[in-house]
Amino acid sequence: MDALCGSGELGSKFWDSNLSLHTDNPDFTPCFQNSLLAWVPCIYLWAALPCYLFYLRRHHQGYIVLSHLSRFKTALGVLLWCVSWVDLFYSFHGLVHGWAPAPVFFVTPLVVGVTMLLATLLIQYERLQGVRSSGILIIFWFLCVVCGIIPFRSKILSALTQGKIADPFRFTTFYIYFALVLSALILSCFREKPPFFSPKNIDPNPCPEAGAGFLSRLSFWWFTKLAILGYRRPLEERDLWSLNKEDRSQMVMQRLLEEWEKQQDQAARRQAAEASRKKLSSEGEVLLEGRPRAQEPSFLRALMATFSTSFLLSMGFKLIQDLLSFINPQLLSILIRFISNPTAPTWWGFLVAGLMFVCSVMQTLILHQYYHCIFVMGLRFRTGIIGVIYRKALVITNSVKRESTVGEIVNLMSVDAQRFMDVVPFINLLWSAPLQIILAVYFLWQNLGPSVLAGVALMILLIPLNGAVAVKMRAFQVTLTTLGVYVSVDKNNVLDAEKAFVSVSLFNILKIPLNMLPQLISNLAQTSVSLKRIQHFLSQDELDPQCVERKTITPGYAVIIHNGTFTWAQDLPPALHSLDIQVPKGALVAVVGPVGCGKSSLLSALLGEMEKLEGKVYMKGSVAYVPQQAWIQNCTLQENVLFGQALDPKRYQKALEACALLADLEVLPGGDQTEIGEKGINLSGGQRQRVSVARAVYSDADIFLLDDPLSAVDSHVAKHIFDQVIGPEGVLAGKTRVLVTHGISFLPQTDFVIVLSDGHVSEMGTYSALLQRDGSFANFLRNYAPDEDKEHQEADNRPALEDKEDEGVLMIEDTLSNHTDLTDNEPVTYEVQKQFLRQLSSMSSEGEGQGWSVPRRRPGAAEKVVPATEAKASHVLTQEEKTEMGTVKLSVYWDYAKAVGLWTALVICLLYGGQSAAAIGANVWLSAWTDEAVVDNQQNSTSYRLGVYAALGILQGLLVMLSAITMAVGGVQAARLLHQALLHNKMRSPQSFFDTTPSGRILNRFSKDIYVIDELLAPTILMLLNSFYNSISTLVVIVASTPLFAVVILPLAVLYLFVQRFYVATSRQLKRLESVSRSPIYSHFSETVTGSSVIRAYGRSQDFETINDAKVDTNQKSCYPYIASNRWLGIRVEFVGNCVVLFAALFAVTGRSSLSPGLVGLSVSYALQVTLALNWMIRTMSDLESNIVAVERVKEYSKTETEAPWVVEGSRPPAGWPLKGEVEFRNYSVRYRPGLELVLKDLSLRVHGGEKVGIVGRTGAGKSSMTLCLFRILEAAEGEIYIDGLNVADIGLHDLRSKLTIIPQDPILFSGTLRMNLDPFGCYSEEDMWQALELSHLHSFVSSQPAGLEFQCSEGGENLSVGQRQLVCLARALLRKTRILVLDEATAAIDLETDDLIQATIRTQFETCTVLTIAHRLNTIMDYTRVLVLDKGTIAEFDSPTNLIAARGIFYGMARDAGLA
Repeated sequence: MDALCGSGELGSKFWDSNLSLHTDNPDFTPCFQNSLLAWVPCIYLWAALPCYLFYLRRHHQGYIVLSHLSRFKTALGVLLWCVSWVDLFYSFHGLVHGWAPAPVFFVTPLVVGVTMLLATLLIQYERLQGVRSSGILIIFWFLCVVCGIIPFRSKILSALTQGKIADPFRFTTFYIYFALVLSALILSCFREKPPFFSPKNIDPNPCPEAGAGFLSRLSFWWFTKLAILGYRRPLEERDLWSLNKEDRSQMVMQRLLEEWEKQQDQAARRQAAEASRKKLSSEGEVLLEGRPRAQEPSFLRALMATFSTSFLLSMGFKLIQDLLSFINPQLLSILIRFISNPTAPTWWGFLVAGLMFVCSVMQTLILHQYYHCIFVMGLRFRTGIIGVIYRKALVITNSVKRESTVGEIVNLMSVDAQRFMDVVPFINLLWSAPLQIILAVYFLWQNLGPSVLAGVALMILLIPLNGAVAVKMRAFQVTLTTLGVYVSVDKNNVLDAEKAFVSVSLFNILKIPLNMLPQLISNLAQTSVSLKRIQHFLSQDELDPQCVERKTITPGYAVIIHNGTFTWAQDLPPALHSLDIQVPKGALVAVVGPVGCGKSSLLSALLGEMEKLEGKVYMKGSVAYVPQQAWIQNCTLQENVLFGQALDPKRYQKALEACALLADLEVLPGGDQTEIGEKGINLSGGQRQRVSVARAVYSDADIFLLDDPLSAVDSHVAKHIFDQVIGPEGVLAGKTRVLVTHGISFLPQTDFVIVLSDGHVSEMGTYSALLQRDGSFANFLRNYAPDEDKEHQEADNRPALEDKEDEGVLMIEDTLSNHTDLTDNEPVTYEVQKQFLRQLSSMSSEGEGQGWSVPRRRPGAAEKVVPATEAKASHVLTQEEKTEMGTVKLSVYWDYAKAVGLWTALVICLLYGGQSAAAIGANVWLSAWTDEAVVDNQQNSTSYRLGVYAALGILQGLLVMLSAITMAVGGVQAARLLHQALLHNKMRSPQSFFDTTPSGRILNRFSKDIYVIDELLAPTILMLLNSFYNSISTLVVIVASTPLFAVVILPLAVLYLFVQRFYVATSRQLKRLESVSRSPIYSHFSETVTGSSVIRAYGRSQDFETINDAKVDTNQKSCYPYIASNRWLGIRVEFVGNCVVLFAALFAVTGRSSLSPGLVGLSVSYALQVTLALNWMIRTMSDLESNIVAVERVKEYSKTETEAPWVVEGSRPPAGWPLKGEVEFRNYSVRYRPGLELVLKDLSLRVHGGEKVGIVGRTGAGKSSMTLCLFRILEAAEGEIYIDGLNVADIGLHDLRSKLTIIPQDPILFSGTLRMNLDPFGCYSEEDMWQALELSHLHSFVSSQPAGLEFQCSEGGENLSVGQRQLVCLARALLRKTRILVLDEATAAIDLETDDLIQATIRTQFETCTVLTIAHRLNTIMDYTRVLVLDKGTIAEFDSPTNLIAARGIFYGMARDAGLA
């Protein structure tokens, strides 16, 4: 380099220590200034250029119109190029005139000139690529200015010293150059306008990050506006920005699916190659090789390929940050040496303090860029995984669905996708942790020599320990061991301040990767399990889209099955075999047969839902499908009917009219805009089925597949729907209709009938032909429909209904006849299983209940009687969940402290204070030790010093351990007490509570909130105490070392609190919004899984994928700002921490005359840790606020009103009660909740022991209410119920309910064995169970199953037909056989023959019992002792069936409708 500067006016020296270091007025040599210093910015720009150009090529965003700003920037670039060229020509001019300038005067202007030209071209290229703010050029201009400051000062000092300017021309050009680069730097900080053709106008609320300048992105300044808004008022969903294009589901999914398909293709090719290789190789070779591994496509590789760019970028940031973290300990070493050396120039100290600050700031900026990159990548991982699982769930076969419950599939999306999101931030530790450990050990070795190996060995041994104590103490134990070994191995090893505190700083760096490694290992283990589960699910069989031929068919036909054999799963026997069916276009075909013969399976086979073993299926035209159990979406009634099609008012009105829904719309609070709850919870079974039929009618498809849609509605409503919709005169006349039915009265109007038996067609033909054939079907008909012809005559001759209002009543007859939202229908346990994760509720964990503002309706006369105005006021049944806004009340913290135990809480705080004091003591002792005088290169009291240091460390360890154990015990106790109170209250809550509270909200308390109290609250409090005491310790130590530091504490604390207030308000609300928007994803997903066959049948898979993407994007819209809020906070808080480092170092420099090196080491090494402590303190305070809300929510539900006591000790019924089963209502009235009208009014009746009483009546007459009153699910408003002369209100609920049995309309089965479903408490013998199965006609089915009573019922009994499930409930009742039995339309889904057998069983087995039956099929109660007809909550008729028919009253009308009178 000296040669480059020549021997001219610069002199030949490149570096001169006396000029640059050992002086009070430092400077660089002219040679250094004109060469290396001038080249640094140029080297940077040329080095960054290739990567930057590659990036620009890949990220074209449309060009930016040439603006004034761009013109100015370009002009400055050109001027700088000109200045450099002028310098170069001046040198040539000197050469021509014989001055012979040094070579550097030719090289530097040339290098700088070419670089300025490059910068100018880059300005224009960036404009064409749509770059609004260039980070690369900002850094370049910044480096130019920084490198120009030194010559700027030197030239002025030189001119002042010499009294003249040595080279006026170069002096002038330099200052012009400096003014131009400074102007270029200022201009580059301004943003350009948005690019042409940018989608800015479309987006109402774009994310400001996309248009933010480089400095704004670097410091997350773009987030400030939202932070201020969040501080002023709680944020709402409309305040959130749209997602950046590259973060949206559509983009992420597109990339991930492409990569996943590549993986699948590769796996398929490998399998094909493997198969061909096996064919070629001989059998012997194959045997030698063993079984080859199944080649599955790798989902992990697909993920890595999709997100590789983000991953590499994050690696770059992490590497720079890791390397920067080791600079400060080296600077601390220089600072301590400076303090120890009184002769060192003062500017050294200031320079080191400044460098420490700059280094810390750079570390902060780069670390948070890394975090932002990696957390956003985690979001994209989750988006991609959710999307892929959702798309797969729409195409999996039924056998796959049966293997796993809805809950398990939802788990993949909620838990497993979240696991990936959680592990991504740790993933770089795989290489970063070893790198940090190696670097730390290297620097420690330099400092302490081989003694460091003792510490490293201990560290490796401690890795398996990962408790709070181990984490806290690991660094101390390692420090103690290393320093102990260092001073013990050699008496001449002196522990001075530099060695001790530089080692402590390095150990503090080392602590982070060591603490993270165990966490990383456990996270990776969990994620690998999740990955296996996801990969297994994604590799499952898919439905074959070619299974049903949709393009071609024999002319004149709509559906053809030729020799079709179908199964539900490859390992099961065929459910349908040898089917040959041809359905002409426009025909109405009925499919009939006994329970479990394969009627529903036939429709599934036509839809392509079953696996085809042989044969061909042809079906041409669009399809509408009505499943046996209606599938209703959680959206408005209108949206359920339209099902994604555009609204055609005429067609829509016609569909509602035909399906008898108009009367319901009058009753529903919001008409057709009423929001239907999950699974149609606020509709009755009949309404749900009619909405399902209306959906099919509106779809205007070519082929209609109707799976027994008439069984869920009352008989006269069924007739209306058949006549108006399905039958020859209905709106679907002329369309092809395949109707599965048990209603034999409709068969004469069908074109032909298919009779199924054991999975094959036993008979097929027109109704009349089948009757003439005199087969089994004809015999069956003669038995069950003797007056078929007479009935039809009557039906035709019947006059139209006189009263229009009567017709309204008729149509809503079944509106709430199924009262599906009552407890007996869907017990909580079933809900818990099915909806555990998905129903984290429509309200959210923080509970902004959007989806539940719509009421559920209750059955009962109240609806009819309440005046319109009153009804409007009181129709909101499900109130919106209360959400706390703003800060959490202190009383909540007090509640938790009481649950932990007040003494326990106090002890925890004292123990933490004690361990912080012990830690300070140990470090102050270390500081004093390092300052001890050295005699003959030795310190005298080494053992004593080491002993006290160790003792203080052990004391600290004991206190940490005690505080962690106390907190753990307190936390567990608090969780147990809070859960106990909640469970005790909920098990005793009255039915009205469950009516007005969606199950999701209750589940939320038991799942999310209890989980928070169990697992998150105690660690959060520990971390908060830890970071709080750490911060206080640091301030105490620094103030004690350098009292002047107290001056800056106040402004820094104000800045810190200012930032904290903004952050906590915003982040808390963002977290709430995130949890509100998360549950709809899972609700929608489980809804989709349940209704996938309907979605596929209507061809709406793609629409549902789009809906899912939109819901995920809505959730990510609150996740993204939450991530940004943490970065925004981090940078600002760490800036406060960096200021602490700066001032600690500065005051150490200014007071070095009075400070010992040990104190400076102590003060600055503490300051270097404070950044992390301050950051964690705000974060944990915010987390604590978010998490303590769980206590508030649990407390709220622990104090609700409860039912009567379960057992009343002084008033227990006698043993064997009730002996007769006599039931008496005396002047009995009841209402659902205070403030509502009476549902039963002044009811007085007596049912004798052993009587069989049928209960009938229009919807809302109070039929179901009567049974609820019997069980005291509803409590009397006035009057009493007596059973065997005992007033039921006087005894405990448990004593009462255990003596009654109900068979509900919707059969309830639990996931588990059949034995468990029949006898949950293990009270009965196997013989009794088989007897019950025999009587309920399930014996042959169960004995044909290989597992027998151990047969596994899937979730909700999905692997049994609906009829079989009802028979299991009957068997359960037969086993229990109490004196009083209530049947709630228990045989609706059973064919007539089985129904007859069951009625016979009930008559014989419950001969001595009192039986109360709510009936839709009147034929089941025609032989009962008496029939009770209810009307508007009062007794209208009560007599034997024959007398009532003779009286020609209400019952006669109903019997006539059903063809029984």
